[in-house]
Amino acid sequence: MAEKKEADAGKAVDRTSIDAYVIKDPEAFARNLAQVIEAAGHAASAWIGPRESGEHTDSVAEPMTDVVKTFSKVSEYWLSEPQRAIEAQTRLFSAYMDIWSNSIRRLGDTDLAEAVEPDRGDRRFSDVDWKENAFFSFLKQTYLVTSKWAADLVENAETLDEHTRHKASFYVKQLSNAVSPTNFMISNPEIFKETIASNGANLVAGMKMLAEDIEAGHGDLKVRQADYSKFKLGENIAVTPGKVIARNELVEIIQYAPETEDVLKRPLLICPPWINKFYILDLNPDKSFVRWAVEQGHTVFVISWVNPDERHAKLDWNDYIDRGISFALDAVEKATGEKQVNAIGYCVGGTLLSAALALFAREENDRIASATLFTTQVDFVNAGDLKVFVDDDQLETLEKQIRQQGYLDGSKMATAFNLLRSGDLIWPYVVNNYMKGKEPMPFDLLYWNADSTRMPAANHLFYLRNCYHENKLAHAKMELKGAPVSLADVKIPIYNLAAKEDHIAPAISVFEGSKCFGGKVTYVMGGSGHIAGVINPPAKKKYQFWSGPKVAGEFNKWVEKAKVTEGSWWPHWQAWIEKLDDSRVPARKKLGGGKLKPLDDAPGTFVRERV
Repeated sequence: MAEKKEADAGKAVDRTSIDAYVIKDPEAFARNLAQVIEAAGHAASAWIGPRESGEHTDSVAEPMTDVVKTFSKVSEYWLSEPQRAIEAQTRLFSAYMDIWSNSIRRLGDTDLAEAVEPDRGDRRFSDVDWKENAFFSFLKQTYLVTSKWAADLVENAETLDEHTRHKASFYVKQLSNAVSPTNFMISNPEIFKETIASNGANLVAGMKMLAEDIEAGHGDLKVRQADYSKFKLGENIAVTPGKVIARNELVEIIQYAPETEDVLKRPLLICPPWINKFYILDLNPDKSFVRWAVEQGHTVFVISWVNPDERHAKLDWNDYIDRGISFALDAVEKATGEKQVNAIGYCVGGTLLSAALALFAREENDRIASATLFTTQVDFVNAGDLKVFVDDDQLETLEKQIRQQGYLDGSKMATAFNLLRSGDLIWPYVVNNYMKGKEPMPFDLLYWNADSTRMPAANHLFYLRNCYHENKLAHAKMELKGAPVSLADVKIPIYNLAAKEDHIAPAISVFEGSKCFGGKVTYVMGGSGHIAGVINPPAKKKYQFWSGPKVAGEFNKWVEKAKVTEGSWWPHWQAWIEKLDDSRVPARKKLGGGKLKPLDDAPGTFVRERV
């Protein structure tokens, strides 16, 4: 009797599972399907319109040409010897047969494990039917096997040079992420069931969002990663009190109001990347490095870069140093009376700051007394996946495009960064937004991530050629003001922060770059990645950091010897700063110091201009 009840319960589960894939209200489903088609027409119009008007010109051919050329080199290796190709095909076919036979056995024994399991942390296949439904289980496993097989083809192609192998691996990863069965309604059980349960209402909402996002991208799909409507600069994001005390055509200089009765005598100047907006350092009061630094007694100044257009096309690194960093140093001196500062550079802002330090050393300019670099590369040998986009052919193509317009559109740079983590920053939002029809959650970090900026032609091309392509800064061959500069001339103390999981400035790259400087470098590696590894307030008690050993030898051996400290690296940095000079003076409550008239409230006007 108990066995019969158990069998009946099993049938009920099976029936319920089958019912989830059966349309309950055909009329409602048909009506929603008609609305999906109508919304698809709006999406198509949003895509076609800018192209017909000439507002948008496609440049898909060039990157696709590079993809085809790269894959051709992989194919040449495997097809040059028929036996080699047959063995590769046999391995794939054998894996398929293992999955097939395992799937047959699992029909009679549901406790039997699958032949292939996703990697730990792969959240794409969390729905129960990816394992319990025979069809979707088989689909998942064949996808995983095929993706691994394709990646192995690249890895085992012995004749490929390192750059081509890197590009091929990157392109295979992008292709694998794109064709995942989780990205399509018909092959994703979670979306399939949701579509049936809502009679297709999710697809109606998703297609409307798709049309809106193509319109927002002026003909390109600008995937929304957060509910942007919930944030407003100066109101609930970038709210630390301060004033714009100086401005030119390239930068605004912001001074923040003190919150302590006395402050460190030496002011703090922050040089953020111009690739993104500076307020990543001032997201909200709980996450703001700027506010925290003010609370520690720093007089904080931040460079806010302009969002450039064709007027800034010819500005290069000399201009960014003169009209950016040097202009800021002048403003700090006028506002505080102090000639020397502690400086911070973040990402490419740190690379520019490092180049400026080398130039200043050559000119015997001692206005920067110490430098802190956040996830900054100066040696680009180990620069990670961004090097995929930089070789002679691609640079030549980019140069033609960027010089015509005078700048690189911000969306292009944002897409490149998102591709580095497409499995986290693109495809989950495609599924959530356009298939589930759900608005993404409000998230300040992703609001900032979507607030992209343009890249001026001369500046961006100088950066790509001198750093990523030719690695001139590391080898004392980068020319500034008509002569090479050398990082070995930089003798001031440097605090060089890397992030363990950084995909933009890999920790090993930052470590090796530390060896280029001529003075003492304190290398510290924080937990997490390019953003979370930096924006890690002590109150959150998250992650950890590694510190201690001198920068020498191999990176892995440094990590083995390093001391691990739980929590934020911020207090460790503060102790380093105060050890250099802990002299204090009364708080500088009059922003601008009486010599500079405040022009605007923080966060200023330049940061508000959107692409």
